[in-house]
Amino acid sequence: MDHVIRGVNSLMSLYMLLILLRWVGPWLELDFRHGRLRWIPALTDPLIVPIRRILPPMGPLDFGPLATLFALWIVRTFIVAVLIASQHPSSTAIPG
Repeated sequence: MDHVIRGVNSLMSLYMLLILLRWVGPWLELDFRHGRLRWIPALTDPLIVPIRRILPPMGPLDFGPLATLFALWIVRTFIVAVLIASQHPSSTAIPG
């Protein structure tokens, strides 16, 4: 079960890094439309675009990726906590 917990945590962390790269990519002048990096928007946009629609316009800055990162961080923390809790049942259970 420990491998599952580490795998879920690692995959979600990697996805969060891709979203972070998607956010800072324009400042680093990375081209996501052509070339080797075009797969990154294909993976990240399905989650970023709906969140972008919910957020109000905030000028030239796009906070969609940051809001997505925050939401994923909460989800990752919850999933890992549930997996750890299911691995170690509580010793305070009421005997029946």
